[in-house]
Amino acid sequence: MSAGRLKPYGWNRRPIRKGQGASENKASSIYIHIPFCIRKCHYCDFVSYPGRPPEEMAAYCRALEREMDLVAGKWQPGPAATVYIGGGTPTLLPARNLEQVLDAVDRFFGRQPGAEVTVEANPGTVDGKKLKILEATGVNRLSLGVQSLDDDLLAAMGRIHRRRDVYEAFDQARRAGFHNINVDLIFGLPGQTLDGWRATLKEAIALQPEHIAAYSLQVEEGTPWGKLAAAGELPLPGEELELAMYQEARQMLAAVGYQQYEISNFARPGYQCRHNLTYWLNQPYLGLGAAAASYWRGRRWQNYSELHRYRHVLSRGRLPRAEIETLTPHQQMAETMFMGLRLMAGVDLEDFRRRFGVDAREVYARELAGLYRAGLVEEKDGHLRLTEKGLPLANEVFMQFV
Repeated sequence: MSAGRLKPYGWNRRPIRKGQGASENKASSIYIHIPFCIRKCHYCDFVSYPGRPPEEMAAYCRALEREMDLVAGKWQPGPAATVYIGGGTPTLLPARNLEQVLDAVDRFFGRQPGAEVTVEANPGTVDGKKLKILEATGVNRLSLGVQSLDDDLLAAMGRIHRRRDVYEAFDQARRAGFHNINVDLIFGLPGQTLDGWRATLKEAIALQPEHIAAYSLQVEEGTPWGKLAAAGELPLPGEELELAMYQEARQMLAAVGYQQYEISNFARPGYQCRHNLTYWLNQPYLGLGAAAASYWRGRRWQNYSELHRYRHVLSRGRLPRAEIETLTPHQQMAETMFMGLRLMAGVDLEDFRRRFGVDAREVYARELAGLYRAGLVEEKDGHLRLTEKGLPLANEVFMQFV
């Protein structure tokens, strides 16, 4: 899961999908948004359009190629170190369209040797044939939107798959040759118990994925669950239970060798998600597709989210940028701080000084003094990082830099 937001997130939030960064170097990461799904889940506020016909998907892929051509000509970013295809449900696309998108990436940008290429997949939308085609085109990391291994919770969430589909998809992915698989999980679901969460974690661990992302449910306005919550009709776990679920995930995953490298992300050694590290390290990033966002040379922009408008603007030979924002040096420094504090290693203070020409300790002397007194952050080995006390209070820490 690699979700787009332009605001800080703590332990109980999903990651951003939108590019955020301050570096003037060439972008090495590309995000491609595929805004199609079978149906919207009850908690989903991502830009996605359910039930669209194959010909509309094909037209969208052609528009993506036009955008790649324009972006490559304008920015000349060079070969990508990471490519992330998210959604929506990218694996809802026919295999030939996914091949078309990846071929266009190679044609207009290229990939660096050993580039990490991730495709999000939902159980129930993949089979052995499609997975083999993806692996053959250079996709080397699969991110499975499992979310839960409890059939009742999956049904309540509006997911199209069930527990058995997860096992089938995972087995097919291994048979297709995938050696780097992420499993997305959500906790804090309506009606979820701590024992139920433990059971899901235990089953997910037994699958032996290389990476596990565990996010707390975020209820968004306008979604079916958002409307129920506003009416007081959504039985959400309390904050104490939600925190207990988070700590349970940390303990269980650490016990079997998963290293927590970010607030909500855990990996076997050597399997950290390089693409998401681009965001957390506040590096340049190009986003392609409807609603995708980019950060480049101190500016952030977002594409039109409406499919017709996105395609129409491209058909006229123009980039489909709906919003453009130029960040001040202060904004860039602030984002580097609160994004870097998501990492367990924290913010590299010497790297901050090299990038901005100032010492973070001086720029944020007042804010840091209060955080030190409260025991929420610490400095270790040249990094500023959250303490164990600060980890569950990350949102409050991040707000000090906004």
